[in-house]
Amino acid sequence: MTEEKQSVVEGFKAFLMRGNVIDLAVAVVIGAAFTAVVNSIVKGLINPIVGAFGTKDLEKYRSCLKAPCEMNATGGIVRGIPILWGTVLSAVLTFLITAAVVYFLMVLPMSRYLARKAAREAKAEEEQAETEAAEITLLREIRDELMAQRGSGAGLRSGSDTL
Repeated sequence: MTEEKQSVVEGFKAFLMRGNVIDLAVAVVIGAAFTAVVNSIVKGLINPIVGAFGTKDLEKYRSCLKAPCEMNATGGIVRGIPILWGTVLSAVLTFLITAAVVYFLMVLPMSRYLARKAAREAKAEEEQAETEAAEITLLREIRDELMAQRGSGAGLRSGSDTL
């Protein structure tokens, strides 16, 4: 049984040491930190701009499904069914900003880099193919020249044999 436990521990260790698990862990940590930055931008910048047309906090935008909505001093619902569409709008704005930043700062530069890399590799492969084609042509010419020399040398040899 200890051998089985040892293999399970070794398997778990191998799993943790894989590169993609480490990359995923780094991505989660960076994503959490990035979320805090985006949330602060939305709450500190976007919400006040939107609030210039209404309240200063998007989360205060709400409607009542079953009127009248009444709340107590702590913000708890006493009567009615409130729809918190300001909270949804804030979350959508946070998502859009996060998606835009990820796209423009990570995805777009990486795709451009990969496209340039692929173009360089294609050019290198094309040059390699041209070089190989030139070598093959040269080798054929050498072969043909050797065959021609053998052919003329073979005729001399056979002629000298008769003498």
